[in-house]
Formats: sequence, C-alpha cells, structure tokens
Amino acid sequence: MRTLTIEPLTKEAFAPFGDVIETDGSDHFMINNGSTMRFHKLATVETATPEDKAIISIFRADAQDMPLTVSMLERHPLGSQAFIPLLGNPFLIVVAPVGDEPVSGLVRAFVTNGRQGINYHRGVWHHPVLTIEKRDDFLVVDRSGTGNNCDEHFFKEDERLILAPHQ
Repeated sequence: MRTLTIEPLTKEAFAPFGDVIETDGSDHFMINNGSTMRFHKLATVETATPEDKAIISIFRADAQDMPLTVSMLERHPLGSQAFIPLLGNPFLIVVAPVGDEPVSGLVRAFVTNGRQGINYHRGVWHHPVLTIEKRDDFLVVDRSGTGNNCDEHFFKEDERLILAPHQ
C-alpha cells in the first residue's frame, strides 16, 4: 500500500479538484458604507439541472482512527459540495480527479489551516469528511434534487492507501 503525503492546502494545488474557500489572496471590495469587506464569489455552487436547489447543512463529524486505510472514495455527479469549518480547526482532505472511477495512484491528501474551506467540483472523488479533532462541525453547501448524487468506489485490497496521522 502507498502512504499518502499530506500537503498544505493551496488554491493552486487544489484547483483540479475544486475551490479553496479563504480570504487570503482573494479578491474583495468594500460594502455597507465601507464597514464590511466582501470576499466575493469564493466558490460556485454547481448543480446539474435547473430544478436542483443549493442547500446549507451542518455536518458534525467524529475523528477516524489513524493511521487510516483509505478503502473508499465517493463523488457527487449532480452537484458540488462545500465544507467550511465552523470551529476553526484544521481538517484533512483526500481527493482523486474526475473519472469513471478513482485511480489509486492519483489520490492526493491535503490539510487545511483551520481558516480554509473547500468546494469539491461535480464528480471529484473524495473521502467523506476527515476531522483531526475528536469532533468537529462543518457548514456544508451542496445540492438537493432528484437522482442519485452519491457514487461510492471501493478500492481492491492492493489499491488501498494509508493516511498517516497529521503532524
């Protein structure tokens, strides 16, 4: 099994998979008579059909035991999915490029700085939310509508990956 190297999350490194939602280095302008800085359009909610709705939820996640064997990834073919940390804690991200199924050799891992959120593009393969803290909360923006919007892929035993604890 290959051990994933956890990379710092940057807009450039994460671009093939989605958007990094952060203020650092983002375009902004002043609103509300100059009392508020608006960081505009940090990510775009993607939906497959005009009948789909963008929804906002809160996910409460429990930490997984580390090292973690990555045996499954999922994707959402009908809409994007954004995770914004509510408690300011870093979290882990495991992703693979869009395709009919994820390729084990192309899987990458990132860690946020606790002030960054992410928006997975439609069809990007990813591991379900991976909190570093024992329990953490995330604001989630994704799609609601008809049709199956969650495909799961289970790796063969020799394709599985190891995610070591983040230092």
